[in-house]
Parts: sequence; C-alpha cells; structure tokens
Amino acid sequence: MRVQSGSCTRWIVMPELLPDTAEIGPNGHLIVGGVDTVSLAQEWGTPLYVYDETTLRGRCQAYVRALAEHYPGEARVCYAAKAFLCTGIARLVAEEGLGLDVVSGGELYIAGQAAIPGLRTHFHGNNKSRDELLQALDAAVHSIVVDNVHELHVLSQLADQRDATVPIWLRISPNVDADTHVYRKTGLLDSKFGFPLAGGAAADAIRFALSCARLLPIGLHAHVGSQIADYAPFLDTVDALLGLAADLRSSGFALQELSPGGGLAVQYVPSDPAVSIDALVQQICARVSRSCARDGLPLPRLVLEPGRSIVGPACVALYTIGARKEIPGVRTYVSVDGGMSDNPRPALYGARYTALLANKADLAADALVTVAGKLCESGDLLVRDVFLPDPQSGDILAVPVSGAYQLAMSSNYNQALRPAAVLVHAGKARPLLRRETFEDLTSRDV
Repeated sequence: MRVQSGSCTRWIVMPELLPDTAEIGPNGHLIVGGVDTVSLAQEWGTPLYVYDETTLRGRCQAYVRALAEHYPGEARVCYAAKAFLCTGIARLVAEEGLGLDVVSGGELYIAGQAAIPGLRTHFHGNNKSRDELLQALDAAVHSIVVDNVHELHVLSQLADQRDATVPIWLRISPNVDADTHVYRKTGLLDSKFGFPLAGGAAADAIRFALSCARLLPIGLHAHVGSQIADYAPFLDTVDALLGLAADLRSSGFALQELSPGGGLAVQYVPSDPAVSIDALVQQICARVSRSCARDGLPLPRLVLEPGRSIVGPACVALYTIGARKEIPGVRTYVSVDGGMSDNPRPALYGARYTALLANKADLAADALVTVAGKLCESGDLLVRDVFLPDPQSGDILAVPVSGAYQLAMSSNYNQALRPAAVLVHAGKARPLLRRETFEDLTSRDV
C-alpha cells in the first residue's frame, strides 16, 4: 500500500505486512476481514487486537500443505501456544489439523477447555513443577519434552507411582547459533534449555531414560531461537539431532519422532527479509530424508512447531491517538492509549514495527513521528520514526504484525487493563478476549 506525496513515493505499509484480507475502503478506512477497523475501534474500544481468520487458517494450511508435499513420511504441525493462546485460537488451529505445543499448566488447561485431545499436545518447559507433570499425565499428552536430569528423575518416579508408561522426547541443546536477538537464542551451549550435546550430556540422558522402566524415549527435540530468517540453523539442528540418534542406536535408542522446533521469522517492517514457509519446510524435509538415508535411519515422524509465523501476521493492533508533543528540531511524539503493557517487545528486544492510520489509510504519510505508549517509562515507545498522515488526537493507529508475543506477554503494569481481541471474517467480528475491567484488577486482592 503506498501513496504519492509530491514528487516522492512513501510507503505507508507494505501489503505483505498486513493480513491477507486487508484493503482500503471507499471512505479511506482500513478494512480487515471485510470489517471496517475504525468501526471496530468504536464498538469494542482500544487498544483492540484484530485477528483475521482467513490469514490464520491460511498460514496453518501452508505448513500442513508443505509437509504433505515435501515429506515422504508421517508428519505433524503443532502450534506453539506461547506465541498467543486463548480458547478460540486453540479451537481454530485444531480445526486446521494442528496439535499444540504447550509450555505451562495454564496453556495445557486452555487446551483442555478447547477440547483438544491430550494426544495432540506436547508439553515443553525447562522447570515443570511436580503438579504440572501430574497434570500432563492426567491429560495423557502425546509426549512430555524432558529438559533436564532433575525432570527425568521426577518423571520416572511419578510414572512408577502411576504404574504408567510415559512417552517422552528429550530436548537437546545442539550449540547451534541463530542470527536473532540474544534473548531469543535458545540453542547455544550456554542456555537454560535442554541437555547439551557437547560433552556427552545428551547421550547420557538418553541412556538413563532408556534404563527407566516406565519412561519411553521416542523423540528428540531442539529449538534454537525465534524470529530466525535464515534457514541454516534449522538444518544444522536437524543434522545434530539425527547424528545423535545414529550414535545411540547401539545403546538401544530408536528414534520415532523428530522436532527441530519452530522460530521462523516474520516481516515486521519493510526492511526485514521475506521468508517462505514452503521453502523452509522443503529444506527441512530434504535434509531429514537425506540424513536418514545416509545413516541408515528409518524416517521419523517429523513435527514442526510454528507459532509467530502463524499468528503474527494475522493481527492488527488498534490504538487511539491522544496527546501530540512537538520538540522543534528534535522529534514529534504522538501518544496512544496502550503501550508496553500490551506490547513489551520494543522495550524488551528493541523490536521494530511500522504503523498507519486506520481512518486515513488513503492519505499521504508526510509527518515523521514516534509513537509513544502511555505507561510511565521512557522506554515505552511502540514505533520509532514512522511517517503518518498528520496524526491528530482521535485518529486510530493500526500496527500490523501484532499477533504474536504481545497479548501473550501483556501485563497490568501501571494497573493498565489488558485489551480485548476479536476475530474477523466475512464482514463479521466475534470476540476472542473481553477487555479487562477495574474489578478484574482487584479480583485477587485479599
């Protein structure tokens, strides 16, 4: 989407950054899912998170289709719930044939509320409590992804007490680097996650698991980071996991399932590199097939765990602009009615976004501004240095690619109320999450 301004062309927002159904209406308003986003802001209030059902389902289908086309063996896609989870989203991804990758008792509870069978759920986490492990056993999850020696011992004891055989994966730390923010790197040797491949800790853990009468080690898992645009780390991870499996055949380990995790990047701003779900899946499938053939391993069930790349591009966050502060020769700030309470990513990672005005989507973007949140922190800046069409109080700011790790990481800092979320499709909107109330803020007070 672009407009002409005098002799120069300025991008408002690239179409690739907006949901698949986005368009500009005849009144100049941003339309998503056939619904006027300005009308949504008026009806539901702001901040408001608008998820496009068509985009969500399309990206789920892209992963399922790519695996079916490129992998000769059995495969499954499991949605990484940590990106964003509520009952409605859980049901939607399940309808598209996806399982769930959960990392807490809370996420597992929501999976149950959405009536997702335990057998379609994988339970991750580096410090699962005893109660969470019991919850996973009660739910009969497909596999518990064991992260450390302590968990191996606790789970073995619980399995003995239950007289139950427990299928497990072991999370491996393969010491694969990824070109992403240091806080999003999870596959290095110096990581809180997983059994290190270096030094033999991973191999020792698998041998110990094989010695436990009630543990059934069926799979290997690794996740090397998030917002990764380069395919190489995924392929290096596949090589590391399959190499470990080949080395442990003589110990009695038979690899049945393999997961190189998720973490595929999405474009947040035009300068971010474009990434392809199909290209990534094709390369992973080819590497697994070649490596298994080379090492004489049967093809395992291949499990991919995308999160951000499914929900991130499917959502636009809406805010109402309030104050405008101009500092001549320095900067112009426009402040909105949300901020780091609903989107902490810019403050945590220096994450970059772009924006447009939903009520002026057809106008020339000729004012360079920085979008500030309303929270009492100097670092509460949502979008730095973006061109907008003369933003004024009352305008509706739309921030694309807001579907992942925003509501999931939202808080009540400054006792802010967490936003509502709606799902739009074919000209209709239905609620996913209601807006919090002041009464919610004191509901846990004693």
